[in-house]
Formats: sequence, C-alpha cells, structure tokens
Amino acid sequence: MTGPQGERFSVRIVKDRLSDPWEVTYGPDRFLWITEAKGYRVSRINPTTGARTVLLDLSQNRNFPRYDQIPDSVDGGKPWPQGGLMGLALHPQLLTGKPYVYLAYVHTHEAANQPGSGRAPNYGGHFFRARLVRYEYDVRRQSLGKPRVLCDTIAASNDHNSGRLLIAPVEGRPYLFYSVGDLGAGQFENAGRPNHAQDRTVYEGKILRFNLEPDQDAQPDEQWIPNDNPFNAQRQNAVWSYGHRNVQGLAYATVAGSGRLYTAEHGPFSDDEINIIEKGRNYGHPLIIGYADDNYNGLAAGVSHHDSLPGIWHTTYPTIGSESENRRRIGDAYRDPIKSMYPLSAHYLQNLFAKTRANAPDKPDWPAEAPSSLIVYTASAIPNWQNSLLLTTLKTGRLVRLALDSAGTGIQGDTLGYFKLPIRYRDIALSADGRKIYLAVDSSITTSGPSQEDPRTTSYRGCILEFTYLPDGQSANGVMPKEAFPPGRARRKKE
Repeated sequence: MTGPQGERFSVRIVKDRLSDPWEVTYGPDRFLWITEAKGYRVSRINPTTGARTVLLDLSQNRNFPRYDQIPDSVDGGKPWPQGGLMGLALHPQLLTGKPYVYLAYVHTHEAANQPGSGRAPNYGGHFFRARLVRYEYDVRRQSLGKPRVLCDTIAASNDHNSGRLLIAPVEGRPYLFYSVGDLGAGQFENAGRPNHAQDRTVYEGKILRFNLEPDQDAQPDEQWIPNDNPFNAQRQNAVWSYGHRNVQGLAYATVAGSGRLYTAEHGPFSDDEINIIEKGRNYGHPLIIGYADDNYNGLAAGVSHHDSLPGIWHTTYPTIGSESENRRRIGDAYRDPIKSMYPLSAHYLQNLFAKTRANAPDKPDWPAEAPSSLIVYTASAIPNWQNSLLLTTLKTGRLVRLALDSAGTGIQGDTLGYFKLPIRYRDIALSADGRKIYLAVDSSITTSGPSQEDPRTTSYRGCILEFTYLPDGQSANGVMPKEAFPPGRARRKKE
C-alpha cells in the first residue's frame, strides 16, 4: 500500500478470528497484548508467528449473556453494551518487579433479569456498570490472576462507554487514566437519559485518574484515588477532566521537552476533536461542540424525532443558545480542541436537525471520522512522521496522520489518510522501532447509530493487521488476500 506522500507499506494479517479486538498494545516483551470486546478474553500474541496464548477469560464475570448472538424474540431485544471488555494498560515495570495489568470491562446489566429490552421508559436508556481491575501477570504460567478492584461502580451503557486506559506520568510519577463517555445520554435509545458530562461529581463524560498502587488512605475505596486529584474537596473523586462526549483515543508523549496527554473524541454530527488534557479543565460538552465558533447556536448535541422528549430538538441535551457565551460562562477552566475535524456550517446543521426531528426519509448523512484510538508517533523510522498523531477511524476506515507543530501544542499541515479499506479500525499499536503499525479491526461494521451491517462488503473481520514501512528499494514480503476486502461500500455512521 502507498501513502499520500509516497510511503510504501507491506501488509499482512497477524491474527484473525478474534471476537471484536478492542485493545492492541505492543508490550515490553515485544508481544502484542489484546482484549476482545465480545469474547471477554485477554491474549498475548507473537507478532511474527501469530501464535496466541489466552491469559484470562472474563466471560463468567458478567451477569448477562451474548445478547448480540440471541434473537430479540428470546431476550426481548436487550442490547450488547458498547465495548464489553475494553481497555488494557501494562505497568511500565511489567517485567521488572511490578507485573501489573489493568483492565476495564462491563460486568453488570441492571435489567438482565427483567422482561423486555431493559430500556428505561421514554427512551431513558440502557443501564450497565463497568469495573476497573488490576491483575498480576504470571510469566511462568502465562496467566493473569490475583485481581484487585480499583472501582466497580462506574456507570456504563449500550453507547459511548469510551473505555480507554493509559498509564502516563504527572510530575514524574505514573498514574492510570481511564476515559468514560457520556453513555450516549441524549441520543438514540438514550435520548431521554440525563447527560452528566458537566457534573464533576459523576464519572460520566470524564477522564479519570487512579493510582497504580493503593495509598495509605483509611477507606479502601479511596486508596486508589490520588489525594491531589482536582475535585477532592468534598470527598475523594477520580475525575481529572470533564465535559467529554466519547473519548476513545488516549495517548501521552513528550514533544519539545514537555509531556502531554492527548485525546481523540467523537463529535455528534461534526467536530470530532483532538484535545490536550489538563488537570481540572472543562472541554465543553454538551455546551460547546468542537471550537466555540457558534455553529451549534440554537441546536444541541443531539436530536430525535421523539416528541415526548423535552426541548425543541426532543433530547435531554440542553439547547445551546450561544457557544461563545457558554465559553465565557465556563471561564478559565474551558479548553478549545487543538483540532476540530469537519466543523460543519450552521446552515448545514440546521437542515440536518430539522429533517432528523421530522424523521424525514431524505435526512442527510454527515462527514466525520469517528476516531477510535490515538497514538503519538515519536520514532524516526518513517521519514517526516516524527511527532505526528495517528488516529484510527470507524466511519472512514482509515488511519489519519496529523503532524504536531514544533511545540506539540497544535496541528500543522494537511490531514493525511492511510490504509483506507471498507472496515472499522478500532485500535493502534507501534513496534519498538517504529517501522511496524498494528491495527485492530472490528468483527462487524454495525454501530450504535441507525446503520445496518452489510456482510457483502467486509468478508474478513476481527483481526490484527500489520503494516510495515518499506524504505526505498525494499520489496514487500506481505500481501493482503484479495478476498479479504472485496469491492463495495457500506453505509456506516458514527459510534
């Protein structure tokens, strides 16, 4: 495959027949560590041979079955939670004395034993709970054991669970960061569910920070929460930043001598965001979408045709009177994204909202990437790539490269796309030398929105792909089977 600036890559399938790989991490042991969202398995994969060892099976740790495999006539139409087994993070000293692996997964469906779909009345949403756990890696037995729960009361949903984990330093000490989405509150099946992204006492729509090891606090449930988190005044609180919609990309890197935490976040109909996360800051959702540029004035972060729901757009999202005024009211805590993708015009959005509210058959689609993960490329193996953000996408089925400026605080140059295929890229990892890019591919192309799966367009799914950079004069050794990606185009919407 050839990139937009002439870069050449060979392609091969490392491992297939995975049950929705959600996380792929290149470990210090030079193996790939993966989670399977629906399979609830954690595995370690040899990237050269594809040999796989299952380290942990968590399928018995959830109180609900595989709703995605059960006819609606049997389970009442209950949904699978978005994700399932989600993020994974490896302790920086995994092989040198601290063999800790951190996992996030949905463990409870609150309506599992109730008849029907389990949705709260008047589109009030689907209610799940997620758990954050630390395991210990036994090298000899090739297994994960000795679980310790950091938190098991995190709200979850069938939509916008986010679920990324990242270990990153603050003032030289490593911490665990966990992104929690707004749970889809205000849209689709959750259109009548209240949105709490601006409520700092609730973990929905936040980035959380935890200790890697318990501290000396008297209460066990407080020992995993750092004592210098920004909102600890009333009680220990894991919230690090707030005002988020659906952060599925979480990355840290040192650029120009300064370490920064970067995120990639889904916008509702436009304005997918790239943010730099700072302690205690407010990123605007659902009061400001993308830049505070007033293109959402008079609109909201969601719209439905359910006239039983409040407001002119039939959603629990608040109507945005003025983005710029909301920015003024939030004050110094507010942070604009460093990049907002597809900031659509107010006229386009007004038309889209009106037709969606009317449930018009000709309501338009909208351009978006739906970023699903993020990593910072700091190596020098691929010319001109150093200090670039690489984000995988669900809607456009490609890898996007955004070059950071010299300070690492802004984006410069064009948005560049690579490896475009009719699939959904879920996560990304890099080899230690920066020559190989590993991408996790969803097992289906369905989303939380109103799209349907078209199996004719993606006959090969649920795999890890390896893209290897080929310097000038080097020939490709790996090829993609033609039958893996037949021609065709799927109708895909955002997740």
